[in-house]
Amino acid sequence: MPQLSRDGQLRAALDAAARGWHVFPLIPDSKRPAVRDWENRASTDRERIARCWQAAPYNVGVATGPSQLVVVDLDTPKGPDDVPPADWSLPGVTEGSDVLALISERVEQPYPGCTFTVRTGRGGTHLYFRTPSGKRLRNTGGKLGWKVDTRANGGYVVAAGSVVDSRLYEPILDIEPARLPGWLVDALTIRPAPSPLARIPSGVPGRRAVGLVRTVLEAGEGERNNRLYWAALRAFESGAEAAAGVAAALLDAAVSVGLSETEARATVASAERRIRGGR
Repeated sequence: MPQLSRDGQLRAALDAAARGWHVFPLIPDSKRPAVRDWENRASTDRERIARCWQAAPYNVGVATGPSQLVVVDLDTPKGPDDVPPADWSLPGVTEGSDVLALISERVEQPYPGCTFTVRTGRGGTHLYFRTPSGKRLRNTGGKLGWKVDTRANGGYVVAAGSVVDSRLYEPILDIEPARLPGWLVDALTIRPAPSPLARIPSGVPGRRAVGLVRTVLEAGEGERNNRLYWAALRAFESGAEAAAGVAAALLDAAVSVGLSETEARATVASAERRIRGGR
């Protein structure tokens, strides 16, 4: 069973920093950040990294935006009930890597697997790519397809050498990250869109509504769904006529930070049922 150690995790942090990737500490044996404002505090400074990891066997987070990386996260089902939706319920499709292979085939492009690759603790795959110059790419959750997420500006991934739930993240193709293929660039490029804050309807107490939306917008990986649920509860329990409008803004915010629209809608609906049922 993999073990956490200051020396082992420090080496993992320094290895990532040596590649030019900005790292920050995660809670030991967890994916959750151990510091606030992690994106701005992520660093490649070896002395600063050494001082940090002397305190505890922190796992290693790589801030993808500052590192000029886009990481495609190919996940595996979380249990027997986690099955593909109708659009992806096809022969041979059992996990995210199968979906990406099918997408590549549909656009008549090779599978983009020749790049730095990490096997995650649960058996999924992280494909690391260099961000194209001049492009601002976003986090996505299921936008490309079932079990295919991406981490870019505003996101992070657990680095190789980290241990989560006693499972090791390890490199399985240790080469320089390739440039993100053009067809993926097109699919992930941010288009101008209204801010989730702009969706807040008039007549709603501004400071409270903005605060709820910002709660979701500032969520890190591992806390997005919980923050969305809490904020949706507060929106629906207010009893305001525009509560549904605030919920729509919360939904936009959740999708913008990487939750899939399906998961976000289910979370908001669950919060509404709880409040309505309690009255």
